[in-house]
Amino acid sequence: MIDFIGVEKNFADKTILNRISFRINSGERVGLVGPNGAGKSTIFNLITGELTPDRGEVVIPKRMRIGYLKQQLLASDLDCPLLDYTADAVSAIADISSEIEEIESALECYPAESEERQLALNRLGVLQTEFEHLGGYRLRPEAEAALCSLGFKSTDMGRPMNDFSGGWQMRATLARTLIADPDILLLDEPSNYLDVPAVEWLCKFLRSYKGTIVLISHDRFMLDKLTSVTLELSDGQITRYNGSYTVYREEREARKVALDAAKKNIEKRKKDLERNIERFRYKSSKASQAQSWQKQLDKIADVVTISDDLSYRGAIRFPEPPPCGAEAARFEHVTFGYDPAKPVLRDVSLNINHGEKIAFIGYNGMGKTTLLKLLAGVLKPQEGRVVPGHNVIIGYQAQEFGELLPGEMSVFDVVRAACGRDFPVASLPNVLGSFGFSGSDQSKLCKVLSGGEKIRLCFARIFVNPPNLLVLDEPTTHLDISAREMLQNMVKSYKGTVCFVSHDIEFIRGTAELIFTVTPSGVRKYFGNYDYYTEKLAQENAAAAPVTAAEQPRGGASDARNRRRERAQERARLAPLRRSLERRIAVAEAEIDKKEARKKELLELLSGGGNVDYAGCNRELGWLDHEIEELSAEWESAATELMELQEKTAEQER
Repeated sequence: MIDFIGVEKNFADKTILNRISFRINSGERVGLVGPNGAGKSTIFNLITGELTPDRGEVVIPKRMRIGYLKQQLLASDLDCPLLDYTADAVSAIADISSEIEEIESALECYPAESEERQLALNRLGVLQTEFEHLGGYRLRPEAEAALCSLGFKSTDMGRPMNDFSGGWQMRATLARTLIADPDILLLDEPSNYLDVPAVEWLCKFLRSYKGTIVLISHDRFMLDKLTSVTLELSDGQITRYNGSYTVYREEREARKVALDAAKKNIEKRKKDLERNIERFRYKSSKASQAQSWQKQLDKIADVVTISDDLSYRGAIRFPEPPPCGAEAARFEHVTFGYDPAKPVLRDVSLNINHGEKIAFIGYNGMGKTTLLKLLAGVLKPQEGRVVPGHNVIIGYQAQEFGELLPGEMSVFDVVRAACGRDFPVASLPNVLGSFGFSGSDQSKLCKVLSGGEKIRLCFARIFVNPPNLLVLDEPTTHLDISAREMLQNMVKSYKGTVCFVSHDIEFIRGTAELIFTVTPSGVRKYFGNYDYYTEKLAQENAAAAPVTAAEQPRGGASDARNRRRERAQERARLAPLRRSLERRIAVAEAEIDKKEARKKELLELLSGGGNVDYAGCNRELGWLDHEIEELSAEWESAATELMELQEKTAEQER
């Protein structure tokens, strides 16, 4: 399908691709991974023909249609209405449509039985067949469906492209690329600017795609969901691994261990030969043997190359969060809108306890970032109030902060500017060192920092005055995989409270212990991690689904063997639902036990006298009662559904 044969590509005096050779077979789903700047986009541009190799060749079968998701629109597209831009996914369709109109107009001028009319009709038939084959009749409805799945509203369809932000323009370009249904699909960071539901939809859409996919992404969830082959590009060379991203990491580590062992064996063999040669070099009886050893030594080459470790290797240490009360913050009937007549959030009440790690998810435009800004105190509610807990210190990182770092300021100066008036400047080098900036790195200008360095600088700026409540808005944006994994480990091990918004599902899965969904109807809390949340959604959708054929009454003609097989199939179909309900019950029971234990602690504290924050304790008791009530309702709902499922299974077995 796609062959790179001895391809070399240089930019100025730097070699990006060093005589690489590899093949991508028809129908394969390939993840192209490697550090930023390794040449992944260069490979895409060589496939599309936008670049030509300096040496070697790229071979692609003729008539293969290539779809390439680019990160920027042409100026000529900005005035085009959204739906028209998206539906114009196959350029040949417009030419065919124009020719069809010309022929249909000309047919009126030809005599009924003339040869010209017959030729025109034949050509019209060919064009209409080609028009249908390219998707001329389906593109517009598919474009509208894809746009809606990616978060656009029906009222957006006629708006010009320049009405939308860059992120929304990229969503439209993604939809346009997907509905073209090309033979080869090149996707460069397709999950950028997508919220979690849109990422889930994209993965589902691409799993049904029949062609060849080559995917550049830092999104580990998407790579694992979609790819069956991984190509690693590093130091100008490319290595093929059969498997998804997780399999690739495991195989790469095993290969690295084997190469380390091989290199050590070579070094040991060289030292043994050198010692023998030195020992017997001047003994006449061993002279011929020494010459033989020298020849063996000359033939040994350091052919084993150890690839760089993909994981971040710097030392990152979050300082201990200062002590605070059991309640980190609470929202009391909060309403807010940038236009007072159109609230983004309406009557939101929620409680955040100390030590919780919470992900806020939902479609873009639902108010996730607004909610974080209200929590951080950047915005003030129009109605209700946001109440921080006792001695809570907030560290807030806005989505755009890494992009707004002053390019001409040094790392040291950025962090010094964030210090409090009484902060001892002499201790700044130690603070920066704990975030991986030591020695000369502290004098680096912001404009030369990598994505991982910028995120570390942002956190150093926050933690120079240690918070106990971290509020993070899209902290993984523009980070490569190793930097995302570094950040994930930092957040996971942090002992304070963390509230964040992220479109990186793997990051959410690795850090969040609670999920808050932000929807038009309000904010809903899920007492579990992301996997629990998706299971609960699947179960709710299954409960709302129509009755399946397997659940319809059976006729008397089926024999006993067929009935046994149907019962076994039905048991297998219901098994995941049963396990999900059992997990929901177990999670609810564990959370209820935890809340009851905390409630007991507070009651003992109140009855013991002494210096007690009675108002704070009573507020927390109120919230605990509220959450225990919610958890009990969740337990009762799951237990009832499990009992009904067991009764249904027992009835079918009879």
